[in-house]
Amino acid sequence: MIYSINTFEKLLNCCKSENKRIYEIMQEKEAFDFEISVKEVRQKTLKNITVMKETIKHGIKSKEKSYSGLCGDDCFKLKEKYKKKKALFGDIFEKITQYALATTEENLRMNKIVACPTAGSCGIVPSVIISLSEEYKLSEEEEINALITAGTIGYVISSKVAMAGAVAGCQAECGVASAMSAGAAVQILGGDDFQIINASVLALKNILGLTCDPVAGLVEIPCVKRNVFFAVHAVTAAELSLAGVESKIPPDEVINAMVQTGQLMSPLLKETSQGGLAVTKRGILIKEGLKLE
Repeated sequence: MIYSINTFEKLLNCCKSENKRIYEIMQEKEAFDFEISVKEVRQKTLKNITVMKETIKHGIKSKEKSYSGLCGDDCFKLKEKYKKKKALFGDIFEKITQYALATTEENLRMNKIVACPTAGSCGIVPSVIISLSEEYKLSEEEEINALITAGTIGYVISSKVAMAGAVAGCQAECGVASAMSAGAAVQILGGDDFQIINASVLALKNILGLTCDPVAGLVEIPCVKRNVFFAVHAVTAAELSLAGVESKIPPDEVINAMVQTGQLMSPLLKETSQGGLAVTKRGILIKEGLKLE
């Protein structure tokens, strides 16, 4: 087995040579690296899935505002809207959008979440996996396979760039989370390993350059709503990949482009709150603590 998997090319070659799926390769690698059994790896993964479900369950019922008072009731508003008028794209769209909001709002309330890959992007992966799990009545084993697949996508990307807005902007947070979710969705929907990776890079290449410009330095504006948009973005990438739509730029070259884009991005747009939305008139007023109508 190849235990050094730092590119998508190596990952695919490993899957082919071992005749195993992505999640099988990664769970064996995790077991090897941490000197535990594959069963223990899967148990730890299930624990994360359980937390994701609990976070969604709690968050979807709450409209408690964050300490700042800026956010916290958007999921409640969306839920009320869907009660009056169904979503244009149906029940699964309703779940994904609500679950993404529920999770990220729990984060800003300082409640328990799974940072996947970061706290600021924590709503994307759970909303996609749990929504699809409920829709297709997945077993725990299938949920575990999906989350390990998502984690593998994040693992490979993280070998090239740190998943932090301060390093490469929000493309390294919500962007990577969307890529991870796209791969997980394809795994759930029966796609092959190439389609999983292809979906991930389709998602990522269309978020290149996304800035990290949090208003008042808080993981609230625009972070909360971004989670919703990029959860839907992930499913779009999965659908394209399953249809045979391929990225014309090879997966590892997309990651290299992401790294370069992050390097070229101004420090003002990398979590410093010194550019972008953070320095709009309204953004400055929020920071100064003025009451807005």
